[in-house]
This record gives sequence, structure tokens and C-alpha cells, in this order.
Amino acid sequence: MSYLDQITSPTLLIDEKITRTNIKRMADKAAAQGKKLVPHWKTAQSNQIGNWAKDYGIREVTASSIKLAEYLCGQGWDTIHIAFPFNIREIKKLDTLAVNQSLSVQIVSPVTAQKLADQLTQPVGFFIEIDAGYGRTGVHVSDFGTIEEILRIAKSTDKLKFRGFYLHPGHTYYTPDKKKIYQQSIDALIMLKTKYSSEFPDLVTRLGDTPGCAVMEEFGDVDELGPGNFVFFDLMQAELGSCSKEDIAVCLAVPVVDINRERGEILVHGGGVHLAKDVLLDSSGNKNFGEVVSLLEKGWSLLPERSYLKSISQEHGIVKASSTLLNQVQIGDLIGILPIHSCMTADCMGGYLSLDGKWIDHAEGCQ
Repeated sequence: MSYLDQITSPTLLIDEKITRTNIKRMADKAAAQGKKLVPHWKTAQSNQIGNWAKDYGIREVTASSIKLAEYLCGQGWDTIHIAFPFNIREIKKLDTLAVNQSLSVQIVSPVTAQKLADQLTQPVGFFIEIDAGYGRTGVHVSDFGTIEEILRIAKSTDKLKFRGFYLHPGHTYYTPDKKKIYQQSIDALIMLKTKYSSEFPDLVTRLGDTPGCAVMEEFGDVDELGPGNFVFFDLMQAELGSCSKEDIAVCLAVPVVDINRERGEILVHGGGVHLAKDVLLDSSGNKNFGEVVSLLEKGWSLLPERSYLKSISQEHGIVKASSTLLNQVQIGDLIGILPIHSCMTADCMGGYLSLDGKWIDHAEGCQ
């Protein structure tokens, strides 16, 4: 039976071949420069896809929350890092998980460091998150007072082990000059490693975001790379130049429920609860919530003429359709939508259907 025959409602499809190619390409890039690839699993959130990653030598992974870390525990990862400023209300949960799984957390405040030092009964590693220009979170790269206070607190206990410095230059998503941002980030990490390596000779530096890791060819003396979205990519990454549309590994299959040929529009069952509401603007200022592709027995293919999701509500999506697409589809057919933001789409859908008709797990609950 074709995988298409299983679909009655919006369903997130995954192409294993493309996914594996994306993982291997990034793993090869890291290995060629002697870097360790520690992917951020906030995109895939899947144990099965994690097993694919292990086929390419990936042994450590990053989670976006303690909930995701708990889901990934017991799957053979050497260490799971929680790359979010640690929430001290979750210390008890962290302590419980650390009994059987090597874990590390992200610290940006001496208050958090002290609470961990006071309450942990199990050893946990930590990175100090550094802000070198993004401005979202982290200790400013020049704030040595805060860095050293966190390190002083960690030294007071055998339950906190300093692993190094973590930097996420997320402003590569908004600035054309990604190389400049990356060089600034690399320079910041090198400076910190030079300053503290005599006291902490085993410390490592980790840098990661998909736009930068995808386009950069040199990463200097940074030890580890931690991108996430590269596993699937999406239209946002294609817009940023991180990938081509052919590299996008997930696609939302949606049923056609009505066709308005006068307006050149197709109504689909697929909206914000399936795709989230990330949007791109085209050169004419039109909103684009996803691009239409043809669904085939072995996957999907780009259309010769662009058709796109022009608007979405909770369950509805309206496709601005080319004349060719209008002439091809009928009510009840399935069409595919390449997502603007694959991380959010996967989180919304909570599971994947492979092209061989098998369901693949997701932390939010496989169908």
C-alpha cells in the first residue's frame, strides 16, 4: 500500500534519504576540520532519527528543554546537553535524570549556579552561555565578573563540572553578513578559551546555528558545532541561502477540500495548528506560509510554476494556485506544503510518516 493511501488528514511526511544526506553532509564538514558535531535535536525531536544520526558518528546531542532531554534519555547518547538557560524549578527533575544519564545544562546567572550547587545530589556538567552580539540571552562576552562568579560557585561543589563556553549567534538569521557575525563569534570564544584554559585545560567551545554552519567553510579554533535545523532544512533556510529547496526533508501533506477557479485559489485542510504561523514575504510583499509541491509515490517534487499558501487560520489554508495546478487537482486530492519553519511544523504535528509508510516517533507524541 502506498504511504499516500494512509493519509486522511494533515500529515507530516519525511524523506529518510534527504534527512540522512543532510546529516552526513554536516557531519563530514565538521569531521574535515576536526570539529565535534553535537546537533541540536529541537528540530527532529525523534529517537528514530537520532539512530540515523548515530550512523554518522554522532554520539552527543542537544535538547531545548528538560522535557526533550527526558525523552532522549536511555537512547545511548554519551551526553545530552540542555541548551536553554536552566530553569531552577526543574532541579529535582534534572537530578533524577542525572542518576542514569550524563547531562549538562546552560548557566547564565550566578543565582542559578548557586541553586544547582545547593540542591544537586548527582554530578551535572554545565556550559556558560555567551552573548557576543545576539542579545537574546547569555553572559556578555566581556562580563568576566559574572563568568568568574559562576565558576567560583561551581568550584565549591563536586556536583557541577564546567565543560566550556556555548555561543549561539542567532542573528545570522537576520543579517546578510553571516561570515562577519561568525568571525566575531569565533574570536569571542577563542578569547575566552585562551583566558581560562590554564585553569580549565579541558574546556571546550561550542558554536552553532544552521545558517552559519551551512555557509561557513572555516570555523577556526572552535571545538564543537551545534546546529539543529540542518537535519530537515525549510523554506526559511532556503531563503537565507543555507540550502536549496531540494534539501528540505519534510513536507506537510494536506487534503484539498474546495477549489475556487475564479479566484485561482485552493482551500486545504492545513492551517496554523499544523504549520505554525511562520511567514515569508515575496518580492511583491505577498505573504507565503508554505510552498506547494506535487506528492509522488517516492516523495515530492517542485512545481514548474509557483503556488503557495497565501493565508492560514486554525485549520484552513488558502493556496494561491497557478493555472497548471488548478487544472490538475480535484477535491479530495492531496498536495504537499514545504514548511517555512520545519522545527515548528514538526512540533505541531508530533510525528512523521515515512515514504515507505512507517510512522516515526516525535517527542510530542507519534500518531
